[in-house]
Amino acid sequence: MLLGCLPGLAAAVALVLCAKGVEDAATDQAAHQAIVPRRAAAPHLAARPPIRPRAAWLDGDTRRPQPPPRYDDKVVAVFVHHTDSPNSYDCAETPRIIRYLYAGQTGSRDWDDLGYNFLVDRCGTIYEGRAGGPGRPVTGAHTQGFNHRTTGIAALGTFTAGVPVPKAMTDSIAALAAWKLGLADIDPRATVRLVSSNSLSRYRSGTSALLHALSGHDDAYRTTCPGAALSARLPEIRERAARLQGRR
Repeated sequence: MLLGCLPGLAAAVALVLCAKGVEDAATDQAAHQAIVPRRAAAPHLAARPPIRPRAAWLDGDTRRPQPPPRYDDKVVAVFVHHTDSPNSYDCAETPRIIRYLYAGQTGSRDWDDLGYNFLVDRCGTIYEGRAGGPGRPVTGAHTQGFNHRTTGIAALGTFTAGVPVPKAMTDSIAALAAWKLGLADIDPRATVRLVSSNSLSRYRSGTSALLHALSGHDDAYRTTCPGAALSARLPEIRERAARLQGRR
């Protein structure tokens, strides 16, 4: 208002000083905001589900010598598999079935350990698979080209089109995925970038692939695993896992 009363040069000088005052005030405000620490968003953690240890299925007669476990920095994706084995088992037989899988992978396939990080039976019981510690980012051998920074969860059975997938099994897969991905604050419904380490996967070695944080084996490798029936349940499993992390 007062500027209109000042003649010529005096008005121009006043206008410059006024503009500088506004600029200085804005700078001071920005500096103040810069030093106020932002409150970090709370991580979306989920409870660790019950996990039966390797000792529940691996005995001295079956165990083979193996090198120390290898680790990544974190787990940012989960791959779901099925074991392509019979579905009509009693859950008390699960340890024997896992021993059979372990013997096959470390025997005729000459792997250093069971490839899957975890296995889930039809009753929803979760077993630790590959050695190294369930809570640690153990490098598995479950999805060729994408074993780094991922966890492999195997559903015991064969889940081709039309085969019922037990709810107890899918609930446990969701709970396990929610916990493992929550440790790195990864939304199970999100997509993540992973770099292929093997050209025998769906992506040439060195290629950056955009994949679901909770994927089926066939998303990264040319296979029918985890079966059409279990693949069809993955969207539902993602949603349940996200809710277990407290996400909306």
